[in-house]
Amino acid sequence: MPEKTRVLVVDDDPRIVDILILSLEKDGFEVFGAPSGPAALKLAYEVHPDAIILDIMMPGMDGFEVCRRLRDMTDAAIIFVTARGQTEDIIKGLHVGGDDYIIKPYAYQVLLARLTACLRRRSSDKPFPVLKGSGEVLYMTDPTRRQVFVDDRIVQLTPKEFEIFAYMVKNQGRVLSADAILANIWGPEYTGEWHLVKQFIYRLRRKLEKDPANPKHIITVHGTGYVFEAEPPS
Repeated sequence: MPEKTRVLVVDDDPRIVDILILSLEKDGFEVFGAPSGPAALKLAYEVHPDAIILDIMMPGMDGFEVCRRLRDMTDAAIIFVTARGQTEDIIKGLHVGGDDYIIKPYAYQVLLARLTACLRRRSSDKPFPVLKGSGEVLYMTDPTRRQVFVDDRIVQLTPKEFEIFAYMVKNQGRVLSADAILANIWGPEYTGEWHLVKQFIYRLRRKLEKDPANPKHIITVHGTGYVFEAEPPS
């Protein structure tokens, strides 16, 4: 019997946790609930979820801090589901390691569709070849680990970071618009939400470039988009 996909729901409102557990279990998931940040971290360590649905406004340890700590132990897809809908909150959520951000109130089918899309992309990644450039080597190992070798460093990427980087590498040398990245990574309904791409490009540069302020591989083409260059431009 195939193992069910595991989802961890983190919210201090027990009614929300119970409703999501019931709904997701009906859709075939194995679901665990946690009422707080510390409980979520403990449970994530024990059950190794494939995806985490995470509230932000929780007492003691908020969702942003929970996400930061989760990223030290798991590459599960993390979807923020919260009433905080300000642009700065969305940007912060993505910056600390979130893969998606849904604002309450929302339709359950929207959450299910985004969760399913994250998991589908997570399981469909393929390995990539060695990429050499000016004495540096970038190499993606087994996609389930989402690691990139940069010189003598091993860099761990989140699922969404890996998806974007993989998409850019597949199209290396080709300028990709923000809308193209949005459509291929998040889905066509995200077209126009350029801040998503900007934040993930920033995170990739922080992790992969020697000098993030002067990137040599993940390049901005002003007014057009972004391009991955294995060989830094001269």
